[in-house]
Amino acid sequence: MKNILWVLVLLGHAVAAQSANAEVYRNHLVLDEALMTSKLHFTPKSYATPRLHLTPRLHKASSLKLQSHIALIFDVQTQLPLYNKNTEMVVPIASITKLMTAMVMLDAHLPMDEAVNVTEDDLNKIRRAKSKLRVGMTLTRGEMLKLALMASENRAALALARSYPGGAEAMVAAMNAKARVLGMQDTRFFDPTGLDSDNVSTAQDLVKMVAAARNYALIHQYTTSTSHSVEGLKGRTMRFSNTNPLVRNASWDIGLSKTGYISEAGLCLVMEANINQRPVIIVLLDSWGKRTRVGDANRIKRWMESANTPGQTVGRG
Repeated sequence: MKNILWVLVLLGHAVAAQSANAEVYRNHLVLDEALMTSKLHFTPKSYATPRLHLTPRLHKASSLKLQSHIALIFDVQTQLPLYNKNTEMVVPIASITKLMTAMVMLDAHLPMDEAVNVTEDDLNKIRRAKSKLRVGMTLTRGEMLKLALMASENRAALALARSYPGGAEAMVAAMNAKARVLGMQDTRFFDPTGLDSDNVSTAQDLVKMVAAARNYALIHQYTTSTSHSVEGLKGRTMRFSNTNPLVRNASWDIGLSKTGYISEAGLCLVMEANINQRPVIIVLLDSWGKRTRVGDANRIKRWMESANTPGQTVGRG
């Protein structure tokens, strides 16, 4: 009887060991698969230039359904992507371009109180686009920058480019140079407004651009302002509003915001925001429908606020 009991005990240990080995093997397979599907990872310093790292994909974001064709949510604190969808596609980025325009302009350290005029040269020559700015209007460089960022005013961006040392061509060259410095290898700029559909990037590259732009106090201030009024022709007051309605929503804590749209790019939105006490960078590209990008942003907010596992890494949607 004792011999039978010993045999049963030994068999139990063998089965347990085999099961443990199988679990270790399965874990290795999961980790290998995660490493093969790794995404962006930032350097430890917040808002530093991101670099590619192997980041295990541990969970699937099955509960988050976004309508944007391209989406990326990046957790700045944990340095991990929470969600990614078609993030390596090179696509037109429309007026998201103006974040780079603003950074290059601010890097030039030109006086913000200097007068900048709207001229015939600032009329949109690439495509027809609405603008409330009229030829002959004079604003300060700071006001032009604010309108370009907050209201996505194309003529303001063109006037800024014309006032840049060397003109628009020099500014575009500086924009591409800065993109290379930031490691935005799949990004190209051909104009300072984003009206040119050849201005292209990826969601991964735009995370890098948003992270860099967040370090500029004026970009933070201007992109999160709800409205701004200027004096137009004949002393008429002109009021401009932020193209992102979320900046007027008290439930949002937004540190940077920029929208964009041309037909080739669809509706676009990038933001840096604190959600559930976690700073994240959100990139939404190629959305369709009047409020699709805003709806996606709100879906992200609800999804993060409902999560009780801060710091988890979520995979491809």
